[in-house]
Amino acid sequence: MDKIKLTFTNAFEGRAAGPNGEVLIGSQPGSMKPYHLLFGALGSCFYATFLSIAEKKRLTFSGAVIEIDGEKREESPATLRQVTIDVTIFDPSDEKQFMRSVELGAKHCSIHETVSKVANIDFRVNFVYTRK
Repeated sequence: MDKIKLTFTNAFEGRAAGPNGEVLIGSQPGSMKPYHLLFGALGSCFYATFLSIAEKKRLTFSGAVIEIDGEKREESPATLRQVTIDVTIFDPSDEKQFMRSVELGAKHCSIHETVSKVANIDFRVNFVYTRK
């Protein structure tokens, strides 16, 4: 099992160090806040799962961009209410199969499944062609 180590000053300034790198956390310049980290975890888990599925289907594409935003509930604890994941896939070989891969990526991503227990998650998928 992987683990990370979080170290903080006596303010909300710190860093998270893992086996392959680190990220600044808190209120200092260049840092990530907790929901940024959660969205990053969600997006990277989804993409790793999606990529595995696309590779098994022998789909090709030149890249992807994933943007995630969310809205918290007003009541305490302010869990997420809504999350939107915008996926842009560049130069897809088969749009229909990529749409199916997005669905399967969401279904088999453990972090997506965890977040979906408290929030509604919507996907928007866009295809962009850069090759002529």
